[in-house]
Amino acid sequence: MKRILFYGLAVFVLTGCKSNNKVSETDVKPDEFKELNERARQIFGTLPEIAENPNNIVTDEKVELGKKLYFDKRLSKDNTQSCNTCHNLNTFGVDNKPTSIGNDGKAGSRNSPTTLNAALHFAQFWDGREPDVEAQAGGPILNPIEMAMPNEQAVINRLSKIEEYVELFSKAFPEEPSITYDNLKKAIGAFERKLITPSKFDDYIAGNDDVLNEKEKKGLQTFIDAGCITCHSGNLLGGNSYQKFGLFANYWEHTKSKNIDNGRFDVTKNESDKYFFKVPSLRNIEKTAPYFHDGSVEDLGEAIQIMSKTQLGKDLTDEEINDIIIFLKTLTGEVPEELKEEE
Repeated sequence: MKRILFYGLAVFVLTGCKSNNKVSETDVKPDEFKELNERARQIFGTLPEIAENPNNIVTDEKVELGKKLYFDKRLSKDNTQSCNTCHNLNTFGVDNKPTSIGNDGKAGSRNSPTTLNAALHFAQFWDGREPDVEAQAGGPILNPIEMAMPNEQAVINRLSKIEEYVELFSKAFPEEPSITYDNLKKAIGAFERKLITPSKFDDYIAGNDDVLNEKEKKGLQTFIDAGCITCHSGNLLGGNSYQKFGLFANYWEHTKSKNIDNGRFDVTKNESDKYFFKVPSLRNIEKTAPYFHDGSVEDLGEAIQIMSKTQLGKDLTDEEINDIIIFLKTLTGEVPEELKEEE
């Protein structure tokens, strides 16, 4: 009798286990985005912690000096403008204006791009006229419409009278402690090389598939399928090439731009470079309106539709545009608190 009871119990337990295993297998749904996950990692890649430059090694001393300079309005003619005025780190490295207002109250001709992640770009400015952030840093200070300092020596003379700068430059450049314009550019450049803003998208690229929800993955899939990755690829989703703005239509007919900008042509004077601009990175794009080289479009959805028409020759549906916006929001990161201006 005991043997019969034991046998019956064993059969019950074994049957139950098999049944449970079968149920758990049917409950597991295959990842419909598995192929997307793998492809995304190939297309975009990893964002580094610092944008290294072998010709300007990033040190704590340079970053401290660079931060001081970045926020200092004494680098402008009338002590009214700093780098942060147009590239505000509290508003994602921009001032959210179509074009920025300079020392003498005049507006520039192009939109001020964000300084966040800019050190990873293959060139600087919309027309790519400078190779890196070190070269770029010295331009606005001497630009007559922007910070309007008359010349490099005037900048050096002003800084040399400030004891704190004498000490900071000496620490940052111990082998050449004098205050020079080249060292000023290196210090600001070193500071900007730390303005890297990883986001949840980077967790996803690192292998955490679940950090993006289904809507965000759908948006990523739409972004890829629509052809946006033709220009917006790599770890910055842009910032690594030039492209003509208006492959299928004149851009100004859609942006309603007041002025027609020749783009890179103004630098090279090559007719083939007319209307070519550096492709912007899409990092933090939801926070950096208005859009395009002249800040002519305020709404992100409208900007996406214009890009679709002018660059891809197609009309995206409202659903596709909304999907892409949902994805683009996963690219929003944060500036490290220690790099922001102290209150």
